[in-house]
Amino acid sequence: MSLTLDPHAMGWLIRKLESITPLSDLDRRAIESLSVSIRRFEPRQDIVRDQDRPSQCCLVLQGWVHRYKLLDEGRRQIVSFHVPGDMPDLQSLHLRVMDHSVATLTACTLAFIPHEHVRDLLLRFPSLSEAMWRDTLIDAAIFREWLTGVGRRSSHARIAHLFCEMYVKLEAVGLAKDHRCSWPLTQGDLADALGLSNVHVNRVLQDLRGQGLITLRGGMLTFEDWPALSRLAEFDPTYLHLDRREAA
Repeated sequence: MSLTLDPHAMGWLIRKLESITPLSDLDRRAIESLSVSIRRFEPRQDIVRDQDRPSQCCLVLQGWVHRYKLLDEGRRQIVSFHVPGDMPDLQSLHLRVMDHSVATLTACTLAFIPHEHVRDLLLRFPSLSEAMWRDTLIDAAIFREWLTGVGRRSSHARIAHLFCEMYVKLEAVGLAKDHRCSWPLTQGDLADALGLSNVHVNRVLQDLRGQGLITLRGGMLTFEDWPALSRLAEFDPTYLHLDRREAA
């Protein structure tokens, strides 16, 4: 269902890009002028599927989205999580056929931007082209960090690292503070993202709670001891390349 555009909706893309690179007033106005359609999605609904040939990119305005691969017998491997401000299928601008699927985790509101409008924007505003390229490179850096985690980190460190990563991403766009954030992921989502069984995830979460590192209740995640949890995860946010952190 298409909806009337909220004039502030594209502020999420501005906020996300400004968390990784400075934007000029001209850049912001150009983003705000983009022609988009807005749709609402139910939880666990595909946005674009493996082998699709999309003609538009989506921007997350509300809710959580994930990218995933579906293997034989319905086995799912989640390869990334996305929050407001993210464009999880930006690569479809240049890769004509999707090699994975993108779906909602929660109820979501998404803005869809035709490819031709994105291309025109990037041609007319080289600074925005550079910002989008930087965002794509950071996406690749996150993939490398996930690969390192699945290959070499303990199960406790994997889960702790994902907690830290998502908190920092949410904080960067103003959706988390005081070491507390919304947490809609199920134990099954964590298992499918981190290469663990549901039972193992449950045990690790109990351990983290028992050690006084986190509280997870009612869809809210609270970091009771951020320094200890980040040490357990060996979490270094450098790979997120947040502009405000690099400038600090």
